[in-house]
Amino acid sequence: MMKMAKRPDSNGHGLAKVPSGISGLDEVTNGGLPKGRPTLICGGPGCGKSLMGIEFLVRGATQHGEPGVLMTFEETQEDIRKNVMSLGFDIDELIRRKKIIIDHVKVDRQEIDENGEYDLEGLFIRLGYAIDKIGAKRVLLDTIESLFSGLSNQAILRSEVRRLFYWLKERGITTVITGERGDGKLTRQGLEEYVSDCVILLDHRTINQISTRRLRVVKYRGSTHGTNEYPFLIDEQGISVLPVTSISLNHVASQQRVPTGIPRLDAMLGGKGFYRGSSVLITGTAGTGKSSVAAHFAAATCAGGERCLYFAFEESQNQIIRNMASIGLDLSRYVKKGLLQFVAARPSLHGLEMHLGVMHKHIQQFKPTAVVVDPISNFISAGEERDVHAMLIRLVDFLKTLQITVLFTNLTTGDMARETTDMGISSVMDTWLLLRDIEIGGERNRGIYVLKSRGMAHSNQIREFVISERGIDLLDVYVGPEGVLTGSARLAQEASEREEQSRREALTVRKQAELDQKKRALDAQILALEAQFAAEKDMMLRDMGVERTREKTLENLRDEMGRSRRADPYSTTGNGNSSERTKR
Repeated sequence: MMKMAKRPDSNGHGLAKVPSGISGLDEVTNGGLPKGRPTLICGGPGCGKSLMGIEFLVRGATQHGEPGVLMTFEETQEDIRKNVMSLGFDIDELIRRKKIIIDHVKVDRQEIDENGEYDLEGLFIRLGYAIDKIGAKRVLLDTIESLFSGLSNQAILRSEVRRLFYWLKERGITTVITGERGDGKLTRQGLEEYVSDCVILLDHRTINQISTRRLRVVKYRGSTHGTNEYPFLIDEQGISVLPVTSISLNHVASQQRVPTGIPRLDAMLGGKGFYRGSSVLITGTAGTGKSSVAAHFAAATCAGGERCLYFAFEESQNQIIRNMASIGLDLSRYVKKGLLQFVAARPSLHGLEMHLGVMHKHIQQFKPTAVVVDPISNFISAGEERDVHAMLIRLVDFLKTLQITVLFTNLTTGDMARETTDMGISSVMDTWLLLRDIEIGGERNRGIYVLKSRGMAHSNQIREFVISERGIDLLDVYVGPEGVLTGSARLAQEASEREEQSRREALTVRKQAELDQKKRALDAQILALEAQFAAEKDMMLRDMGVERTREKTLENLRDEMGRSRRADPYSTTGNGNSSERTKR
């Protein structure tokens, strides 16, 4: 017969493990529970011991092909069936298919004959029969204290408990035993914790009237495991353990940018918006428009065909949709398309770790590319400042590993420095937008500026913005002697600039008219000069013609006189002609 290969733990050791099937528990235990060995789940009343053990059986039967036996010493089969049905498991179908056997063992003090020969041989026979009947690989004993509730002889009790654990171990059955928390010990008997190879402690604590369930692996023989306390949830889908404290700083840094939903705000962030997978913080006092900016971001994400998950801790879904419709954002259509999902709850509903667990679960189910948390300042009512800080850092790290862009809003009080937050969370934010009231001239106006934005060039200018039925619009910058002008001061500046522009335009028109007039006068002068020049030219040409005519007449007269004197007919002047005549 082929031997089953052992499932090594994270350190490569040969300890065989079986997956529990419980979300997050296998990550905490580095692979699951020890195969063929007993695991003790202990804790106080209401912490979820029985439900965790039952889910271990059900997940094994439905997901890993390992039938299981539930032997209960407190609740009846009907009680167990109802409890399991609340988790969404069809236990009746599993029983019918012989995947699970539920055996209720009634322990009656009067039937116990406490003597030196007391043992659990009958229980072993009964349990062994159930295991062989369906070929069980997993067993749940719930709860072991009830089995010994009538015994006072501690020696017998310890001997039988040890024998029970060894008997299950010899058969190679992966066993989960639940036990009640004892005074000063993990269990009432104080023995199970030493005999078990793995001990898981569940805790259901209440702080400031807010309850939180936590899990801690006290020991795990032969394997490394998470040693911190981890919150876990119990809902209609079973148990979810949140291994939040094991996240390391190895996130991917994306170069892709996502729009803010406000074009001029994108321009302030290098013209492209936020980095994908980055964390964004928007702070400001009441009424500065934090939720409106967040809603623009959510709408822009959905408009791009991506999913956005909106955690609201101050307003309900319907209230947010109604309020955002007044500024031109129709969020309801994205809800109908399945691109936008709201999760609205008061911070006082759960403890901080429970809120974190709920958020993890919704994120893993909805698979968004963007998350809005509005506002984080309300978490102060659910825990101490340092606890809120730790919880938010865990959330930021978790979202960064998934490359999900997250936008937080935070309410600041009027007497608090603007560059601080109640939780001191700003240091882990990649982009920080600060919204503020600007009081000038007896009125309050809204301003926004980028306090920081890692990895990108960004504006250092305070910009006034208005919220209207068209949404958020960043206005042009007007700077006066005392700084940025807003509100009526800006309107006065705009009116002054319009008046100055009109004056300049009128002056330009007047100067142009003067220039045109001078040009016309010059053109007229040029025409007059041209006419005078033409007249003088004509006169000069006439004079030149008269002079040439006179010269021609005189020439003709000389020629005539020469012919009459029989002089040289070729002589026209007296210059040089006498010499010619002398020669002849």
